[in-house]
This record gives sequence, structure tokens and C-alpha cells, in this order.
Amino acid sequence: MTQEPHGQFVIGADIGATRLRLALADGEGSIKGRWSASTVGADGAASIVGLMRAGVDTLLRAASLPSDSLSAIAAGAPGITNADSGVVIATSYLMGWRDVPLRQLLETEFGVPASVDNDVNLAAIGEHRAGAAQGISDFVFLAIGTGVGAGIVLNGRLHHGTNWGAGEIGYMLVPGASEAPVERSKPGALEGIVGGEGIKSQWQSRWSEKLTTLPRDATATQIFDHALQSNPLAQEVLQLASRTLAYAIYNTSLMLNSSLFVLGGTIGIHPALCDTTRLILHERSARVQSELIPSALGADAQLTGAIFLALDTATRKLALA
Repeated sequence: MTQEPHGQFVIGADIGATRLRLALADGEGSIKGRWSASTVGADGAASIVGLMRAGVDTLLRAASLPSDSLSAIAAGAPGITNADSGVVIATSYLMGWRDVPLRQLLETEFGVPASVDNDVNLAAIGEHRAGAAQGISDFVFLAIGTGVGAGIVLNGRLHHGTNWGAGEIGYMLVPGASEAPVERSKPGALEGIVGGEGIKSQWQSRWSEKLTTLPRDATATQIFDHALQSNPLAQEVLQLASRTLAYAIYNTSLMLNSSLFVLGGTIGIHPALCDTTRLILHERSARVQSELIPSALGADAQLTGAIFLALDTATRKLALA
């Protein structure tokens, strides 16, 4: 059995729509440092890689490590990603990203093996290896944030699909969602109700200063907080989002017969959404018995998955040496 690269270090990266996060970890996966920066205004992939260079240098200096301490790097991007070639095919949330050879760019910049995958897939890896789905061979990680995506694990392995689009459930058609055709790289129908921007839009279409003290531009989490305080308007939006999400989970469970759904993302981890969706699913428990639980890793799910992917990448390099 090939040993893990003890004494070597890896970088895990989470490339978000508005923020880049990096973590430096040792050969056991223990995080030794973190770094983040805004990606707002970043002009293309080269700018993101430049930010990553600055962040990695900062992390290595803070840990008093030489540049050759790195054995691998792994990054997650918010879009359809070919994990074999390391190309980000399309994304709704990074302007100008289309068929970006991210793995090649990272290997050229850092001089170590790199791996790239969809950020939600990395979160699924994180939950599988160190979170709520440890020991579970079949489960689905649902990320509810600005958009909606799923990381599907079948027989203990990520399922990417024929064209790397498995888990793009933000485009799922469900009752009440828009049926208008969606262009490539644009937000989908399910996201229009369950995603962060969709929830805000639903709120704004119903908003009246006579009905709530929350402003018209309230965020999804503020709306859900208000729903827990028994505000009828906020509860209406919460019920719509929860029921629509429950439909998506129900349909997905019928297809995959998955035993577990893990709910994560900045909005997905809100207890109001998880609890309400679970109650709606319980109404249909005669047909679907999948368990719905919140993420154990929270905001660290993507970074944790990236670290494990980087460790696996370093191990493969040793096996081929």
C-alpha cells in the first residue's frame, strides 16, 4: 500500500463567486493555515490564479515553510467541470469562464500536480471523508447558496455523468418553477425558487411595509430568521422554498434510491429550511425514506474536500514515481 505523503503539504482551494478561500494542510489533512480574498472584479482565470499565488506564498511564509514543501493542489470551481482534464467547462458565477484549463494553469503556476472539480462535488468528498456522510456509500450533498447544486456519491465514488453535468439540479423543472428555456451558464428554474437570489426575488414580489419590518432587499437568511419569528410573509416564502426543495429531493430519491441527503451551503445550513423541508418529505415517507440532515462541516465542506482531493493527488504522484 502506498503511504500518504507525510511531512509534505497540500493546498485546498474553494473558488467562489465573490470569494477565494485557501487552506494549507499537512499529510494527515490537518489544516495549518487559512487565507481568503475577494474575487469581485477579478478579470478571468489568470487573475484568480494570481490571487492564489499570493495566498499560497502568504500561507507558506506564515508557516515558515519553503516553496518546495507543496506536494499537490486541488481547487473547486462553481460550474460544470471535467475532472479528468481539469477544464472548467461553464459556470454561471465567474464572469468570462468558459472552457478554462484550470488544472494546467495551476500546475504551470505552482509546479506541482493539481486536480480540479466542481465545488459541490468537493463538498460531497468532504462530507464523505470527514463529515456527515462518513461510512455511507450512497448519498447526495445538496448545496443551497446563491445557486443550487448536488454532489452525488454512488457506491462510494463521485458520479460525474457523461458530460460532467451530474448534480446540476438547479436546472430541474418542478411545480411552480419557470418553464422557459435556460441558456448555457445562466441560473436554472429550481434556483429561481430555492437559490439565494430566487428566495430574495420571491420575497420582493410579496413584500409590503405593512406586512413586515424587514426591508425589501433582505437576504435569504434574514427572511428565514424572520420566518422563525412567526412572520406570515417570511413563512410563506420559506414554505415555498422548502416545498420546492422537497419535490427535488423526492424526485432525486426516486431515481437514485439514495439513503441520505446532506443539506449544506450558506442557505442550506439554515435550520428553518432543513426542518421545514424534512417535515414536508415526511408526508411522503411511504414512498421515499431518505434521511435529510444538515452538513457537519458547514462552510468548510468545500475546503475539506479540496484538501482530501489534493492528498489523493499527491498519493497518486508517489504511486507513479
